[in-house]
Amino acid sequence: MKLTSHDKVQFVEIAEDAEGQRLDNFLFTLLKGVPKGHIYNIIRRGEVRINKGRAKNLTRIQLGDSIRIPPVKLNEKISGPPSKSVLSLLESRIVHEDDDLLVLNKPSGMAVHGGTGHQHGVIDALRALRGDDMYLELVHRLDKATSGCLLVSKNRKMLNALQTLLRNRRVNKTYTALLCGTLHKKIVCVNAPLEKSTLESGEHRVRVHPNGKPSETTFKQIKKFKNSTLVSASPKTGRTHQIRVHAKHLNYPIAGDERYSSKLQLKQYKEQGLKRLFLHASKISFKHPISDQRVSFEAPLDLELESFLKEI
Repeated sequence: MKLTSHDKVQFVEIAEDAEGQRLDNFLFTLLKGVPKGHIYNIIRRGEVRINKGRAKNLTRIQLGDSIRIPPVKLNEKISGPPSKSVLSLLESRIVHEDDDLLVLNKPSGMAVHGGTGHQHGVIDALRALRGDDMYLELVHRLDKATSGCLLVSKNRKMLNALQTLLRNRRVNKTYTALLCGTLHKKIVCVNAPLEKSTLESGEHRVRVHPNGKPSETTFKQIKKFKNSTLVSASPKTGRTHQIRVHAKHLNYPIAGDERYSSKLQLKQYKEQGLKRLFLHASKISFKHPISDQRVSFEAPLDLELESFLKEI
């Protein structure tokens, strides 16, 4: 499905292959080259309409829905295909691929969607790698700074099935993180509601707040260092920035976190040689919707993180 133009109001009728998608994800795909923040803005302002009514970015579109798309501006920074080096990098980081699913060890520093401030997202590059005729859609997201296991569906049936598993909390995710400070308990469970707000730029801000959504993360100690603790983090819920905000709530923010750690902590770890967020989606497991077999995929810790651990 493609728009004939971006400079006038258009109406798109939802076909079977788009049914069940979130409105924002649908628009990211439809409006390639439009900054992500701008898409959030036109939804928030009510310029995107579903069946003549206002909608939220999380609204799930249905077969036959009529979507009003306002005039939008292309992101002029996006030009040409992804570089050969980017395509080669992603090819080397494919953990698993079958007829229905691709599992990628996403690199840190690469956003899942293209948009303001970065030329091509992971999904754009994968489509270029596999060819535009192949169906590829993100099942979920990882923050730009986070590396590790990312699920990409290769057909609509798989996408719907996996997103249902995620909503029903039937997908187990394990992250590896380095916390600022020495965590003395072996296991800590954080039950703290999270409230999310979205800035005009499209960036998210998340905080622990009584009015937030229920959120739970379990931290398990792997190894203690002099001023840091390596942990595994298992989120029971899947809120935006959940592990990062829960770590901050414990007063042990994740090392290298430019948003949720202090300036002093950030400076100290940078001086030690850490140039990125120390958060890695190391393992994901679930019952494969097609084969009906329990599957588990692991992404090895990036060499830069392994090297940093040896240094400290």
